[in-house]
Amino acid sequence: MRLAELGEREWRRRLHVGKLVVRAGPFRYRFDSRLPQIAEGIGLLYADYPVAEPDEFADFALKMEHGAGLHRWWRRQVRFSSDGFYPFAPLPADHAYPQLEWAMNWCVSTRAHHYLMLHAAVVERGGFAAILPAPPGSGKSTLCAALVHRGWRLLSDEVALISLQDGRISAAVRPISLKNQSIDIMRAYVPGAVMTPVTHGTTKGSVTHLKVPAEHVERMDETAAPRWVVFPKYIAGAPTRLAPYPRARSVLDLGGNSFNYMLLGQTGFEALGRLVSACECFEFSYSQLDEAIHAFDGLADAVGGHG
Repeated sequence: MRLAELGEREWRRRLHVGKLVVRAGPFRYRFDSRLPQIAEGIGLLYADYPVAEPDEFADFALKMEHGAGLHRWWRRQVRFSSDGFYPFAPLPADHAYPQLEWAMNWCVSTRAHHYLMLHAAVVERGGFAAILPAPPGSGKSTLCAALVHRGWRLLSDEVALISLQDGRISAAVRPISLKNQSIDIMRAYVPGAVMTPVTHGTTKGSVTHLKVPAEHVERMDETAAPRWVVFPKYIAGAPTRLAPYPRARSVLDLGGNSFNYMLLGQTGFEALGRLVSACECFEFSYSQLDEAIHAFDGLADAVGGHG
């Protein structure tokens, strides 16, 4: 059953008592919060996601609540905990929903070590996946959001989940994070796009989260074969340029962009080696989204990725 089919009254009741379990990709998240911003964000962005029964197993438990002490009444704050552990300092109360998404990222990146995890966006076409690793400010999420609305399927905006057994990539499908100038760019590029209200003054600047198309959520159990590693970089006014990138250097850069490569040791090294061996590697600079999408479509068309 999807969240929207459960009915707002029932899923809000479950949320208030820590019994709302939502599945996104291979993970189940148990939500516990009475904060209105959390309910509004979940209702807006996760309406198409499946829900489990209240007492079913969940991989991660997330509680969002007001800060303690005087902050309950003056300069209100929000704090996140998981199984009684508070990993972060409280944030201003109006940062509640972004903090929930960041907390979900933290849960996955610190605990899902049965995957090799890369900090990257991943999109798929025709059964083949393009991995887009990049540091903040590279235009990764903007490019990912544009591709998702122009024929590519979202696997993740945040983390590439690489199977340690067969090397395929699982779909950790969740809302796409947009920051600063990217917000207005995507509003213009995707008319009617559904986003949360913009939160200003975070450590990342102004942020919002973009709803994933329902058909991508419906396909979140489909894995994909890695085919391309593309290191993107937005450069204002620059021509679109896709150039081969050395595989050896790609291994080094991906290892540095991994959440658990060092922790996995030899297993991680071997998994990363197999991944890069299976992929064409490129560096990519762009300033125009339509040109960028054309370049990605060319990669997919060359191997018959018309799905």
